[in-house]
Amino acid sequence: MIVMLVYPGVMAMDVFGPLEAFATANHAAGQPLYRLEIAGMTKAPVATSLGIEITPTVALDDIAGPIDTLLVSGGFGQAEASSDQRLLAWLRTNRLRARRCGSICTGAFVLAAAGLLDGKRATTHWALTDELDHRYPEVSVEADAIYVRDGNVYTSAGVTTGIDLALSLIEEDHGRTLSLRVARALVAYLKRPGGQSQFSNHLLAQFAASPPVRQAQEWALENLSADLSVKALAKRARMSERSFRRAFVEETGEAPRDFVERIRIDAARSLFEEAQLSVQVVAARCGFESADNLRRAFVRRLGVTPHDYRQRFRLADSELPRAAE
Repeated sequence: MIVMLVYPGVMAMDVFGPLEAFATANHAAGQPLYRLEIAGMTKAPVATSLGIEITPTVALDDIAGPIDTLLVSGGFGQAEASSDQRLLAWLRTNRLRARRCGSICTGAFVLAAAGLLDGKRATTHWALTDELDHRYPEVSVEADAIYVRDGNVYTSAGVTTGIDLALSLIEEDHGRTLSLRVARALVAYLKRPGGQSQFSNHLLAQFAASPPVRQAQEWALENLSADLSVKALAKRARMSERSFRRAFVEETGEAPRDFVERIRIDAARSLFEEAQLSVQVVAARCGFESADNLRRAFVRRLGVTPHDYRQRFRLADSELPRAAE
């Protein structure tokens, strides 16, 4: 039984994202591997951050028998939940009934307030890792992790990483093949490359506000195999190289060269996931001068070689989930 604990102000995606992964595992396996429950202090509807209410399927005190996995969802209501003494007391008392427990995003604050993260390594949303570290010095916070396992306690970073955590639990329970099928069905990574800082930094620095720089970026995305040197991009923006470089950094927070390498690697990742192409072909299509340059860029940016990336993230056609008949 998977129990997802909710409270007022919870984020709907924190609740339903991981649960959909478990439900997809049931569908892919053709049998009910997981029984899913949404638990609240009572069965009264709980308002989410969307303003839409979730009705718990069970009240915490009515849960009978052992709990396989106890998860605490995150959301903007975590501060109130972290000071709800009835909720914290239930967590402390019933933690031992669960084979494992964990949190989604800011749900880590609730676990920490209950003392369940004391002496443990943990993570939470990248914007709140410093706060978690400050408020709960007994917790060893790993700021850049997508999710962290310490014994039988699991914590995940922001929002969609609850799906990453669920996939890791499915793999742990039923093997890599099923977890890969679920990831493929959800159009998600089985294991994301890199840490969560890549998402926080790049989401803040995607495209420039000024039209000339943005147009150069858009042209680069559509012409990955072309000359994307600073000189060529500056010409597209109708700016001098010096002015373009300065404006690019000011607008995006990264140098043109770093932007170009990033979008080329993103394109290469997609090709490795979706097609059986050689490293040489992928390198040429994505604008790398050679396969060696692509390999070095992958190791530098993602910490893995193209070969390891393909093995880790791509499913053979025979392993793809079949459509329901």
